[in-house]
Amino acid sequence: MEDRDVTLKIDGAQPITAELVARVADVCDLAESTEGSRVVVRLTGAPVGSVYEGLTIGLVNKWERALRRLERLPATVVAVADGDCGGTALDALLATDYRVVTASARLVVPVDGGATWPGMALFRLAQQGANTAGVRRAVLFGQPIDAPAALALRLVDEVTDDVEGALAGVAGLAEGVPGAELAIRRQLMFDASAVTFEEALGVHLAACDRVLRREPAGAAS
Repeated sequence: MEDRDVTLKIDGAQPITAELVARVADVCDLAESTEGSRVVVRLTGAPVGSVYEGLTIGLVNKWERALRRLERLPATVVAVADGDCGGTALDALLATDYRVVTASARLVVPVDGGATWPGMALFRLAQQGANTAGVRRAVLFGQPIDAPAALALRLVDEVTDDVEGALAGVAGLAEGVPGAELAIRRQLMFDASAVTFEEALGVHLAACDRVLRREPAGAAS
């Protein structure tokens, strides 16, 4: 799988920039054009000082849309985080399918001017962390979430110091899963928490029909 890995490195100590948005877009372009690829997002760092300096709402919008594209790729997207993981690094971590962190990792919501940065990381933390006490403290007060707590809150999948071994294991987990089908299942999962059964039924039936049309003639009883 390594020969088809597309790597994206993000340092959360660095601010959102047009160059960072472009790098995420380039990785998405490459993953979409490489059949059977896997995106490995390597993350570290958290902001020191002001989070807002040099930012415009237009740039923040472009960053959030770039992450949404990463989150919807027709490929497995795996995060590897080490040490403090905040700012852009935390944003990216929460947009991935499978999250591997080292024992020293901490998820850090940036605080500036006495309040946490209200970007979409807060949305994903609340959505994925089931409104637990640890997530509330992170979202409201910026209290870091260490690796064991992140695992208990189901915000990460694995805590290990054998990162390469973990990546090999994830490759086996995703083996044989077509990227386009993975993207469909991921979207169905995203939608499940926000729509009613009746609203979801049509989309799920369309996905089932897609599968049935791929089956050899006579396979279905």
